[in-house]
Amino acid sequence: MTAPAAAAPAEAPSIDELESQERRLVLPRFTYDDAWALGSLLVELARERRAPVAIDITRGGQQLFHAALPGSTPDNDAWITRKRRVVERYGCSSYLVGARFRAKGTTFEASSRLDPDAYAAHGGAFPLAVEGAGVIGAVVVSGLPQVEDHALVVAALERFIAV
Repeated sequence: MTAPAAAAPAEAPSIDELESQERRLVLPRFTYDDAWALGSLLVELARERRAPVAIDITRGGQQLFHAALPGSTPDNDAWITRKRRVVERYGCSSYLVGARFRAKGTTFEASSRLDPDAYAAHGGAFPLAVEGAGVIGAVVVSGLPQVEDHALVVAALERFIAV
């Protein structure tokens, strides 16, 4: 069996693009069944890409979905927790939070005053926002470079909303 052709690295989105994604990717509702469907879609997309990721979906502090694909490690679960905390605290994607700090000429780790062992403003955690309710949870991927983790979550949400 030959290895898959390497995908071109995802290009880092601008702050405007990241903010636009969050405005667009708002759900009409988010149920337990929706968590299963979105998580399963993420697993499918990750398998197509042979991505060694862990996937997690939480709503209101309850884990509704978790999967670890071949090649992922327990370290990915630790990253998931740290990235999810950024979404919970800031109400926007972990990648956007990090990008905003970088745009100010600093880093999240240097300037947020938050423990880097508890928070990580690296791509891969995206807010689950519901119309009329705001951010109710997070969907998180860990295992790829941060821009690719972010892009995988966005691709899944775009496909999920289009259904």
